[in-house]
Amino acid sequence: MKRSKVIIPVVVIALIAAIAGALLYRKAAPPEPVRLLPGAEAYLYVNATPLRLADIQPSEVHLDPEYENFVKETGFQVERDLDEAAIAAHVPPPGSPATAETRFSEVFVAKFDTTRLRRYLNKLSSRVDSYRDIEVFNIPIENRTVRVAILAPDLVTASNVDDPLVIRGVIDRYKRLASPFAGPKLVRQYYRKLPFGSVAWAIADIARDSKQNKAFVIPGGFDLFFPPDSVAVASVRYLGSIDFKAQVFTQNEESARRVTDQVSAFLALFRSLESNATGSDPDVKKFFDSLKIEQNGSQAILTAELPKGFIKKLLTEPPATPQVTPPPEQPKKPAAKSKAKAKKAPTK
Repeated sequence: MKRSKVIIPVVVIALIAAIAGALLYRKAAPPEPVRLLPGAEAYLYVNATPLRLADIQPSEVHLDPEYENFVKETGFQVERDLDEAAIAAHVPPPGSPATAETRFSEVFVAKFDTTRLRRYLNKLSSRVDSYRDIEVFNIPIENRTVRVAILAPDLVTASNVDDPLVIRGVIDRYKRLASPFAGPKLVRQYYRKLPFGSVAWAIADIARDSKQNKAFVIPGGFDLFFPPDSVAVASVRYLGSIDFKAQVFTQNEESARRVTDQVSAFLALFRSLESNATGSDPDVKKFFDSLKIEQNGSQAILTAELPKGFIKKLLTEPPATPQVTPPPEQPKKPAAKSKAKAKKAPTK
């Protein structure tokens, strides 16, 4: 009897500890939309709800005709209805043809009218497949096929990767209970490097499989060279002010020093040009004045403060809506010719 009185509290405490541990692990894990994404070379995540509450979004958005038609038909407007967005960028590997393009896979959490959205996707689709009881809409756009699937009333995924197994993988991960530490390998490796409370972030393997420094062209036509195996982690968080932080993780201190020196030289050049310009935007000037680059061991760290006005200007342009070509209509079969031959009039 006494033994049972001891065992019961121990079991209860163990259960509470297990539940608490699971909750802590889940909190430390990447957001669910990210965990659904496939393997890729770069990832972007945005939690729009805090940004909306902080009045960072533009107060007025001018819709272009293409996007306005999309809003009318689906009832979905990005700046109003989007809650979370997770995007994977599939970069062509080194040695790919010059025509090879970066492809994308996305997962969106939002307020959807699924009936209207399904009707709209059906109209654009050349074919609708079924995979694990979920419809996959195949939409031809330019030289590729965009596949879209409605996973839940508030969850939609899309991918323009040629291989249909990519979006099927998203569906597979959605169908099973994802473990807290599941998700793409690159995100698992670097997610803990993000500052606590980040509402938007990006993780990119910027010099993947590179044997030498990799060049990136930045605004103004300047080149920045990143050492092999460099990984960039950028984040935005809102703590009364909007703080931006970008970290470049390199293999050693010498590589980090080269990145830091390059960025420092670019910032000095830009500030020199900006000081000689007239009529510069005060929000843009404040952003660039706040930029600071420093080295910490094998990391190069760039920080800045983003004025609200600067963010609103970036978001003023409506999201681009791709030109969608409806599937071609099947040619109608010609009417069958009558086998009966017309009788010739008798000749006199």
